[in-house]
Amino acid sequence: MRYAMILDRRKCFGCNGCTVACKQANATPPGTFYTRVLLEESGKFPNSKQSFMPMICNHCDKAPCVAVCPTKASKKMPDGTVQITSSECIGCQLCMEACPYGARFFNGDEKPTYWEEKGQNEFEKARSKDHVYGTVDKCTFCKSRRDRGMIPACVETCPAVARVFGDLDDPNSEVSKLYKKYQPKPYKPEKGTHPRVFYIG
Repeated sequence: MRYAMILDRRKCFGCNGCTVACKQANATPPGTFYTRVLLEESGKFPNSKQSFMPMICNHCDKAPCVAVCPTKASKKMPDGTVQITSSECIGCQLCMEACPYGARFFNGDEKPTYWEEKGQNEFEKARSKDHVYGTVDKCTFCKSRRDRGMIPACVETCPAVARVFGDLDDPNSEVSKLYKKYQPKPYKPEKGTHPRVFYIG
């Protein structure tokens, strides 16, 4: 099994539905966005144009974050994803420095909240245990959802169907068919990380 995601930039129109869905599904702390969409501009007026660049953890086969982790808290899993075991993370942030995609985040607030004057609301209290203070966090390809037979929230919510997720080893999967048809490219291939996230367009 080799989980992968293909992002079709030709279809993405920057609605940020993926960003919101990810935020809700993972209850990430303020300022932490596992997935985000960058606006890129090219050309000069009046012939300028805009395009959108979805960004996410690339779950690299040769993940530099895994290589530098002194406690082996960052791991390459049999399904091809890269995961962090919070109980083994010492918060040194070496993995954050090593990641060329800016896809890792430090949990530096013991009780993160969006309402400073009121403290944590009930939702934040219930989900704060998912983001252990003093450790590093990142996209898991929605492991908790996949464990329940669901696809990542960002994929499910995309109105343009610009995101496709699945098993590259399954020739009948949509992600496998798209990969064979378009030969999508990874972001920053010169880094030699061999990502599991690919882009069309």
